[in-house]
Amino acid sequence: MSKQEQVLLYQFRDEEKLALTEKTLHKLGIKTCVLPDNAYHEKVGYLLGSKGFRAATAHEDDGFVFPHEVMVLQNIRNKRLEQVLEALQGAGVEHIRFKAVVTPLNTLWTLRRLCETMQREHAAMQEMEMRKEEENMEFFDENR
Repeated sequence: MSKQEQVLLYQFRDEEKLALTEKTLHKLGIKTCVLPDNAYHEKVGYLLGSKGFRAATAHEDDGFVFPHEVMVLQNIRNKRLEQVLEALQGAGVEHIRFKAVVTPLNTLWTLRRLCETMQREHAAMQEMEMRKEEENMEFFDENR
């Protein structure tokens, strides 16, 4: 038996987009879970309902704010991941920038750490893209 595919949805503020995302994933046989705002305190493994994880004990509000929509995909990889992303796009779900595939390592992280890591990686990739564009512009200017 294959493992249950599951997607955690976090910080979806647009109700229509959330409903469309859930409907599209359900059509693909994927279980969804919409996380509350304060879920960032919890470990990803706990949020997925994995064995051996317990709820975090202390919840102090430290002002963490992550205003971006997040999708955490469990047991969805490679061609299936492409299929899922294409189905979402085909259904008219606007781009969701922050997506993570569950790994043995990130199940041990809090959702906050996962969000912060994705944000750093996204910023680094944007920086690389900008540098590449600048280099291309310089090359273009030099060859005029």
